[in-house]
Amino acid sequence: MCRRSESRTSRSTPIPGASELVIPDDMATTSEPSLNAFVEALGFALDPWQRAINRLALAKRADGLWAARNVDMSIPRQTGKTFTAGFIPFHRCIRNPRFTAIWTTHHFSVTQDTFQTLRDIALMDEMNPFIDPDHGIHSAAGKEAIYFRNGSRIAFKARENGAIRGFKKVGLLVLDEAQHLTDSALASVLPTQNRADNPQTWYMGTPPGPDQQGDVFARHRANALAGRSARTLYVEFSAERGTDPLDRNQWMRANPSYPQHTSDESILNLYEELAPDDFRRECLGIWDDVTFHSAIDPDAWAAGIVERRAATPNGWTAIGVDMPPDRSSLAIGACRAWPDGMAHVELAMFRDTRQHGTAWAVDWITQRWPRMAAVVIDAQSPATVLVPDLKRRGVQVTLTGPTDMGQAVGRFQDMLRDRRLAHLTQAPLDMAVGGCTLRHIGQSGAMGWNKLGSDVDISPLVAVTLALHGAMTSRRRPGQTQRMIRLA
Repeated sequence: MCRRSESRTSRSTPIPGASELVIPDDMATTSEPSLNAFVEALGFALDPWQRAINRLALAKRADGLWAARNVDMSIPRQTGKTFTAGFIPFHRCIRNPRFTAIWTTHHFSVTQDTFQTLRDIALMDEMNPFIDPDHGIHSAAGKEAIYFRNGSRIAFKARENGAIRGFKKVGLLVLDEAQHLTDSALASVLPTQNRADNPQTWYMGTPPGPDQQGDVFARHRANALAGRSARTLYVEFSAERGTDPLDRNQWMRANPSYPQHTSDESILNLYEELAPDDFRRECLGIWDDVTFHSAIDPDAWAAGIVERRAATPNGWTAIGVDMPPDRSSLAIGACRAWPDGMAHVELAMFRDTRQHGTAWAVDWITQRWPRMAAVVIDAQSPATVLVPDLKRRGVQVTLTGPTDMGQAVGRFQDMLRDRRLAHLTQAPLDMAVGGCTLRHIGQSGAMGWNKLGSDVDISPLVAVTLALHGAMTSRRRPGQTQRMIRLA
């Protein structure tokens, strides 16, 4: 039933109905026929589109490593994605002694539902030769797991309270509900795979909405579609943008299991219960435009370049501070504003924290605070680590919230468009501008900066945006009359 058969595959292998498909490089063989034989031996049958996904996801390079180190699936509700991927952890655990697979979700209730679905497979008579007779199946809340005779296991965990941190050598990590996956959650789970032999990670979800922390999933999509992910399989099923939400042909385009396995009644029920935008994302698989389009017009950015703003008296200066989620750098932006509504921004300092730490920033800001209109840090930024030391040194720090950030980004875009915002040519800032997109903040329609790719550091852009916000909203005027930014 679990023979180690592999067959040749090619980059031209299609996935029926996929609206977006990015195939990994260097595929040589695939173990999908072995998986399918296992599924059929249990009395199940996968649809052609499901087999096609698994054929590519289980492709290996000539050196035996997975061609797709990451498998990303953007797929609507009610399609059977759990059924598509659910046999893979069983297959891999049976074939590889002492193998660990983890299936994670955002919500505990979804974790329980998934466990119950896969537990039913483990309880089949055909699985008796493989399931550990002593440990077997653990159903206790928070400890759900399936154990195998060869020492392998499938654990089911919700991504909360660091529940996965204690695992090691995780060979297969399934990140379900990827639309809720945050950078901090990802940072806590990915290290579990560091010592595993040829690990693989699956990301499965629907397009994230404005009330969801979908940065990771959106970044994966953007990287794949831009060709920046050679070892990623990206599969997306979606209806056409702007379509009639009740068009059955579009339901079939978005949901490959409709109408054979997903009924009209099921989708109509979701249509009646969900808000229109939620139905578009959850059931038609359509991503918001802003999640993958460049946020700043390159021509508008180029039009704002100056060597140094012309001498104009009566201005004031504010600074903003930001760090990326991995805390690898620290950016200090500066903004000089004038009563005529014009402003000039630039990156005042930008250092690698792995080499220089962060203490220098406290000294640098403290020395300049008497001449500043404001020092601004976003409350969600890792740069808040500086706040206690700055306050002890007498610096009044303005902490911004989601509403403030939405206003700051909107003001930045408006002033740039209206030619009221000038800036210097600085490589880190230019790279951040070129690699940024937008994300929803809350449910009010406000937008914030987001990075387009995993290798982009947008902290310089966030820092100057916060500096602009401070300069335009602070009432503090230290009496400075310099005609340009002088922070050195």
